[in-house]
Amino acid sequence: MIAVSTFRGRKVALFGLGGSGLATAEALVAGGADVTAWDDNPDSVAKAGEAGVPTADLHGIDWRAYAAFVLSPGVPLTHPKPHWTVDLAHAAGVEIIGDVELFVRERRAQAPDCPFIAITGTNGKSTTTALIAHILRESGRDTQLGGNIGTAVLTLGSPKAGRFYVVECSSYQIDLAPTLNPTAGILLNLTPDHLDRHGTMQHYADIKERLVAGSGTAIVGVDDSFCALIADRVERAGTKVVRISRRHVLADGIYAEGSRILQAQGGTSRLFVDLDGIQTLRGGHNAQNAAAAIAACLSVGVSEDEIRQGLTSFPGLKHRMQPVGRKGAVVFVNDSKATNADAAAPALSSYERIYWIAGGLPKEGGITSLSPFFPKIVKAYLIGEAAPAFAATLGEAVPFEISGTLEKAVAHAAADAEGDDKGASAVMLSPACASFDQYKNFEIRGDAFVGHVKALQGVTMLI
Repeated sequence: MIAVSTFRGRKVALFGLGGSGLATAEALVAGGADVTAWDDNPDSVAKAGEAGVPTADLHGIDWRAYAAFVLSPGVPLTHPKPHWTVDLAHAAGVEIIGDVELFVRERRAQAPDCPFIAITGTNGKSTTTALIAHILRESGRDTQLGGNIGTAVLTLGSPKAGRFYVVECSSYQIDLAPTLNPTAGILLNLTPDHLDRHGTMQHYADIKERLVAGSGTAIVGVDDSFCALIADRVERAGTKVVRISRRHVLADGIYAEGSRILQAQGGTSRLFVDLDGIQTLRGGHNAQNAAAAIAACLSVGVSEDEIRQGLTSFPGLKHRMQPVGRKGAVVFVNDSKATNADAAAPALSSYERIYWIAGGLPKEGGITSLSPFFPKIVKAYLIGEAAPAFAATLGEAVPFEISGTLEKAVAHAAADAEGDDKGASAVMLSPACASFDQYKNFEIRGDAFVGHVKALQGVTMLI
């Protein structure tokens, strides 16, 4: 845990006592802050009290006595309307911050020169974050991985010289981190997302821009117009910018041509690495992730050879295009994290003969947007509530069966793929759906897929 000493002896209000919220409250208490915490869920309040965190309804406190208000990133700050605690804090002139801001201040106080890489973007954040941390760890560096990837940032080890931090940041966390200043900040891409919480695409983009605007080195994917403009603005403001692209040749920066990643300077390019054969970094989206990781690691002093070795040994992000088993020419791929059609597209684009397991609790829009990938799908195995709707969309374009359960889908897809004599193929769970009709979350669904694959005869597990 990082004991937050920067508010020692001062009063801090906190709302939101879920996993990261409780960790934040405990970090503040450990650092000597006078904390008053609350949550709309009585069970969460009770759990905090048992953990030694002082609790009280924030309706009844004297807000003018508080130095800061720490808000959980899951609670609305601006849209669709501010949470009632936000209104009370604003009325009293109390600054509103989140756990990432507390980390940023603690790093500045304890070890301002320890390398800190922050990653954001609409898509690819988690894979890029995990890849960077893997490269750093494989090179022997003391590496702390956390943030939106699933480990609360204040549960990491305390800042000290030589310790590297790799932190995934959501737009919600950036919105609550006004002094965010990573050594290297990455903005991968921007597409419409979370507009219910940000109001407009421009506001969403403005929030994401803050991460790279405050960086020592700003690494920006320039394949969409929002990010291209952000790169130009940040550079004009005096920040060092490294542009990355998966679609365009760059005169300066790091870009992909198929599986080849090239580094350009002054119009001259050279091959940095070829990702061909690295199963965990297949596809154009992973070429972009690798380009971002290369730029970030170079910016914090990692050697080229160390980066190449780390790319080659990357095990992949669990539940995201994760090769988990192999039988002959068939690879079994766990992409359970693909909980909507857009998230399923990268995996479907990365293999040529696919036995596709899809379905679950359907999202708006279904799988119509995935039709360009239908020619790659040898057969679909449909599960969960979405099966009838997905069957209607596939129609005569793709052979399918309604398997119903994941266990049956894995068994049938494996048998069909084993009999495929037309080359390498993938049995892929990429559901394009939420899991909640049959599983508590996508992680449990992915683990179930791995278990069913492991139960098949003759499969060599890769994890």
